[in-house]
Amino acid sequence: MNIASAIFDRSAPDLGSCPDESLPEFAFIGRSNVGKSSLLNMLAGKRDLARVSKTPGFTKMINIFTMNKTWRLVDLPGYGFAQVARADKAKFNQAVADYLEHRANLCCVFTLIDSSLPPQKLDLEFVEWLIDSAIPFVLVFTKTDTVKPAVVQANIAAFTARITEWSESLPEIFTCSATTRQGRSELLALIAETVAAERGEESVDAGEPTDDAPTAGQKPGNQGTQVRRPNPARPW
Repeated sequence: MNIASAIFDRSAPDLGSCPDESLPEFAFIGRSNVGKSSLLNMLAGKRDLARVSKTPGFTKMINIFTMNKTWRLVDLPGYGFAQVARADKAKFNQAVADYLEHRANLCCVFTLIDSSLPPQKLDLEFVEWLIDSAIPFVLVFTKTDTVKPAVVQANIAAFTARITEWSESLPEIFTCSATTRQGRSELLALIAETVAAERGEESVDAGEPTDDAPTAGQKPGNQGTQVRRPNPARPW
């Protein structure tokens, strides 16, 4: 998939402020300082699509971009905001939960995990909530260039081992680096395949396969409009 256009649509404070549901959406979320903005800029091929800040929790709204006029990239506020007041934090988290649980055209949640760290409580709680809520998601382990490959693999293995406590099958797993552009073609290929499936078309070729291909597991496919089980909001 080539990104020919990336147009900012709006910053929505809540689900009701989001645009209509005519285009498939792919949401990106992760713990503060996971490198989400850098990853989004790398995917879009634009240095300033998402603002990169040294302040954790900079993204405080649901930021929506229309890509190639055919799908939307959604930049969600991170969980565990370090610089947000407690009252605002609760409000932001509720807006994110509402979006994830009730957005009918949400095709997949790209859950970003820092590959340089062992499993973190906030990440595990959020993934458990996604599983309990039957929200389609994949795992994207970021910052693979910052540590040795053996450390990345060990942290991924430890994280997926914890997930098996809540699910019999694993989601698709990707590794990426905004610095080396590792994983870009694989993530865009998944989006292209899902958009094509939504339209009932054949998948668009996104490039040659690489060693970074995702592990076998569930694909999000056309699950964006499935009925989701209600679940109490978890304070991630």
